[in-house]
Amino acid sequence: MFTGIVEEKGKITTIKRNRESLTLTIEGSVVVSDASIGDSISVNGVCLTVTAFGQGWFSVDVIPETYRTSSLAEVTAGTLVNLERAMRAADRFGGHFVSGHVDTLGKIARTWQDANALYIYIEIPKEGLPYVTEKGSISVDGTSLTVFGVSEDGFTISLIPETQRATILSAKKEGDSVNIEYDMLAKYMDRLLSAKYNQQDSRPGSKITTDTLRQNGFLD
Repeated sequence: MFTGIVEEKGKITTIKRNRESLTLTIEGSVVVSDASIGDSISVNGVCLTVTAFGQGWFSVDVIPETYRTSSLAEVTAGTLVNLERAMRAADRFGGHFVSGHVDTLGKIARTWQDANALYIYIEIPKEGLPYVTEKGSISVDGTSLTVFGVSEDGFTISLIPETQRATILSAKKEGDSVNIEYDMLAKYMDRLLSAKYNQQDSRPGSKITTDTLRQNGFLD
C-alpha cells in the first residue's frame, strides 16, 4: 500500500526485454536506503518487487500483465520515474490509499500554466469516469492528486510548484501516456452497489448514479 506522495525521481539505467516482460534497473538513493529483497516500491504508480539492490540502485521484474496494462512498456534507458516505498503503519498519511495496481492508461491531451499552477487535462476510457469525482483523489503515475474538473472524456488536475519539482509530471507532454489508478473507495462502493442490485455480470460499466448514492445514504 502507498500514499501517492512521491519520495524521489529515479532514473532507469538498464532494461532487459523478453517479449512482454522486462527487468529494470533503476537509480534511486532514497528508496533503497532501507531496502530488502522482496520490498515493494511504486514505480510510476506500479507496485513492483525489489529483486536486487545496491548503493543507490535496485532491480525489479515487470510481468506480462503489468507490461500490457501500464506505461512501463514505453520506458527506455534514461527515463525518469516517480518512486515511493510502501507505507509503514506508523507513517504520516499525506495522500490517499494507493494500491499500486494500475486501472488504465490515460493520455495527456492538454497542459497550461496559470500563475504558479500547472494544469493537465487527461483523457481516459469512458467506463472509468464514474470513479472520478471533482475534488476527489486520483493517482497519476503514482502521484496522489486532487481532481479539479471532470468532463465527458477525461479530467483535469493541477500541480502546485512542489509537485512540479518533486515528480515527473511537469515534464510530460501532450500525447504522453500516464498510469491511472482510481480511488479505491470509489471502486469498492461500485462493487458493493452492483452486487446489491445483482448487476455485476450484466453491466457494461459502473452503475453508480446520483440516485443510487442518495438511496444508500451517501448523499443528502
